[in-house]
Amino acid sequence: MAILRFQALADVMGRTPKAVSFPSKKVTDYYGELVFGKDAMAKYLSRDAFRAVMTAIEQGDTIDRKVADNVAAGMKAWAIENGATHYTHWFQPLTDGTAEKHDGFIDFGDHDNLIESFSGKLLAQQEPDASSFPSGGIRQTFEARGYTAWDVSSPAFIVGTTLCIPTVFISYTGEALDYKTPLLKALNAVDKAAVDVCQYFDKNVSKVQTNLGWEQEYFLIDESLFQARPDLMLTGRTLMGHSSSKDQQLDDHYFGSIPERVSKFMIELEIEAHKHGIPAKTRHNEVAPNQFELAPIFEEANLANDHNQLLMDIMKRVARHHNFEVLFHEKPFAGINGSGKHNNWSMTTNTGVNLLAPGKNPKGNLQFLTFLVNAMAAVYKNQDLLRAAILNASNSHRLGANEAPPAIVSVFLGSQLSGMLDNLAEKVTDQKMSPEEKTALKLGIGRLPEILLDNTDRNRTSPFAFTGNRFEFRAVGSAANCAAALTALNAAVAVQLKDFKVEVDELIESGVKKDEAIFQMIKKLYLESSPIRFDGDGYSQAWVEEAERRGLSNITCVPESLTKYLEPAARKALIGGGVMSEKELEARVEVEMEKYTMKIQIESRVLGDLAINHIVPTAVTYQTTLIHNVQGLRDIFGEAEFEELAGARKNLIREISGHVSSIKAKVKEMTEARKVCNVLDDGTEKAYAYDQKVRPYLDDIRYHIDKLELIVDNDIWPLPKYRELLFTR
Repeated sequence: MAILRFQALADVMGRTPKAVSFPSKKVTDYYGELVFGKDAMAKYLSRDAFRAVMTAIEQGDTIDRKVADNVAAGMKAWAIENGATHYTHWFQPLTDGTAEKHDGFIDFGDHDNLIESFSGKLLAQQEPDASSFPSGGIRQTFEARGYTAWDVSSPAFIVGTTLCIPTVFISYTGEALDYKTPLLKALNAVDKAAVDVCQYFDKNVSKVQTNLGWEQEYFLIDESLFQARPDLMLTGRTLMGHSSSKDQQLDDHYFGSIPERVSKFMIELEIEAHKHGIPAKTRHNEVAPNQFELAPIFEEANLANDHNQLLMDIMKRVARHHNFEVLFHEKPFAGINGSGKHNNWSMTTNTGVNLLAPGKNPKGNLQFLTFLVNAMAAVYKNQDLLRAAILNASNSHRLGANEAPPAIVSVFLGSQLSGMLDNLAEKVTDQKMSPEEKTALKLGIGRLPEILLDNTDRNRTSPFAFTGNRFEFRAVGSAANCAAALTALNAAVAVQLKDFKVEVDELIESGVKKDEAIFQMIKKLYLESSPIRFDGDGYSQAWVEEAERRGLSNITCVPESLTKYLEPAARKALIGGGVMSEKELEARVEVEMEKYTMKIQIESRVLGDLAINHIVPTAVTYQTTLIHNVQGLRDIFGEAEFEELAGARKNLIREISGHVSSIKAKVKEMTEARKVCNVLDDGTEKAYAYDQKVRPYLDDIRYHIDKLELIVDNDIWPLPKYRELLFTR
């Protein structure tokens, strides 16, 4: 194993940056060339088919069989012209990745001659084998049938020689088996609820679109070193490894000069992203060594999420061209920053108004305050749901550390905006307002743009921060499918907006003027949800204590957090909002519980194997060398001089023996604990058992291994060390 480590280091030293061929054209000349977007559809579809598809995208209308056949023919012609030989329904099962089954365009014609065929039926729906995908008990293993159905709103694209058609994935009985289906329902729910509220301000609003701007953080390490670390290969993170003497203490990597080899990777990645219509815009070094970030221009949320899933796949393929491996795990290295995927969330109307940006007049600002406060209230009432959507086995290592928001959900508004809302709440009464009060209010909210222009800030410790014209959901993990967090957030906001409209309408029916009714509801929601507002240091112990006084939950146990999906507030948002059925919600929880159990189970097995078969033998080998050395000293020197010379070495032998004995004992205990957990039938009970009985051993065993790493001869240590993994270019 040590030979493998040093061979890997030798391979790294021989690396030279790959030459990247720059396109001779501007980005705008090749942007989206591998996407069957509007321009391609306009060229390859009939006018009627093009109009039908655009209407389906913009208004959610269905597409009939005749139109589907026309679209399929045009899509096939475009794909073949661009080198495609196969097609696939590209979907997002609950495995946290994407799935695809490739079929060739070839078929037999009427005279048994080979032809290239693709019909509207094949475009609209397929029947992949669903038996091996997580379902949470929705169907049995022998019930293999599942369906993928074309998502018209997300354009098809080509990867290699395959036409990829974004689809939803449902069971034979119609339940969602993927991330996309609930997301689409949640986006539809918030669209309808937001339009209804917008009607108070502008009768021309007929659609509200949710936008997403994700920021993808990731690590790059050399492929050879990755392959010499079985824990990284099998679990995505290092289960052992002492910290490097220098890591991120000096903050010298953050926004620093991008290493040449990494820059070559980034250039090729952006070229591929742009060809696939992904608007990659920003790249930079992140805080930790070998950590980087890519961010795009904001897009419609469903499309943005598809693009993020596609980009993660492209990143892996492009990285291998440069002998890199991409790490998306939220905490691949202990002691330094982990990686997140900040979700910047906003809503815009068909009239071009960002509902989370101040308006040009008091009326526009009243609309802004309405949506701002309703979003805050939705987070307050659904804090446990939002946490459940982002807290998993990998992200649990990151949340609450010194680079990520804590497990306490809070909202940051900034002192200026909070102060303005405080003043507003003081002015608004529950009775009819005088003309002077109305004037004061209108003057106050009329100053919003100038208040936010110079006085908004970003709070890196806040899980849900307002940043001027959007909210930034910072707690989402880097490996996550954004759809889980977006589904929860949009479902919560949709239900909150519906409740808001009901109460405002009741006030209006009782004789209160519309603006006064809206002001009163803004005040009510703002005061009710005030415990969730926090502008200070979310990392501090003082905030933990303050949050408890405020009644905010602080759940760090993943199984406990997942159970909150089944609480009344979450059920109201997801089931009551038409986003999931009871069966789908319960199945989703079962799937997440099982994934948590399996990830801890895999980590414990990998750690046990490495500890017993690699670390312990290496430590014993070094210990044996020390024993021979001590024996040699006894042979050369007299007893008195020997004791003086060999004392430190004998203590080192004892220290190694202690660590080795502890490792062997704890691995055995961990194995027995796993056996006890494995006989449990209930998924939730099993997840709790693995969390409480098995997971603690991972840190206990690691402690002793990391101590041995500092003792054992570097020349025989079997695994690449942190200083090698993190500082290799």
